[in-house]
Amino acid sequence: MVYIALLRGINVGGKNKIDMKLLKQTFEQAGMNDVVTYINTGNIIFSYKGELRTELSHVLEEAIYNDFGLQIKVVVRSVDDIRGIINAIPDTWKNDKEMKTDVMFLWDEIDDDSVLKNLVIKPNIDTVKYVPGAIIWFVEKKNVTKSGMVKIIGSKLYKQVTVRNVNTARKIYELMQAQND
Repeated sequence: MVYIALLRGINVGGKNKIDMKLLKQTFEQAGMNDVVTYINTGNIIFSYKGELRTELSHVLEEAIYNDFGLQIKVVVRSVDDIRGIINAIPDTWKNDKEMKTDVMFLWDEIDDDSVLKNLVIKPNIDTVKYVPGAIIWFVEKKNVTKSGMVKIIGSKLYKQVTVRNVNTARKIYELMQAQND
């Protein structure tokens, strides 16, 4: 099975620096196969036969701690999980000069549509969708500062997600599909 490990908070603002080549080695030593990293923010695609997806998160968190001394939360999703998320995003939603679209990958413990109750959503500004594994947020760039979703930063919920823009999420899926073939 092909998976993506999404690491929260590495190589951001000079904190929790991890070299991607060394991280790749950590994953390989932990028993992951066909390991590929994508950009510096902690996106690692790999294949694995064995433990359940939820157990993989713990194995990888422990391996990262052992090799780097950092307690980094790892969200693991299968290629099928990511397909469901990507298919739920309208093709017209982009991340460019006019639009902002983010995918907020949820920790397993809060992966439920009830998570939407914890968000400040302004209906005329924000479009927010829950899909199993993620919250998808779309807003026109000119309205970002008026958005209710910016209030998520610093909240308890924000500490239980890892965010990727839609362009990164689509590229991750493309790389996962290539490995899955």
